[in-house]
Amino acid sequence: MYVWSKQLVIGLLLVFVLLEGMFFLMTGRAEESQLHVRTTQWITANYVLLMIWIFVWMYDQARVRGKNVWVWLLPYVIFPLPTLVFFILRLQRRIA
Repeated sequence: MYVWSKQLVIGLLLVFVLLEGMFFLMTGRAEESQLHVRTTQWITANYVLLMIWIFVWMYDQARVRGKNVWVWLLPYVIFPLPTLVFFILRLQRRIA
């Protein structure tokens, strides 16, 4: 398995910290609670970061097998789960 580079890990952590700071500053002080807005933002941030993490995994698996992962990028952005399943099944098929 491909070991993530330090630059990638540091970059992903910085994105996470920036999103955390942005969401923390957006909370209301003495105003009406914005918990539902914050919850939506958390779900969105987690989903986007999960999609990035899965695409990095897809890149790693394609690189190990000598395949091109960039043709999978657009279908992955539009339909993540079906594309991921088809990608995994495609990589697991036997080469005749």
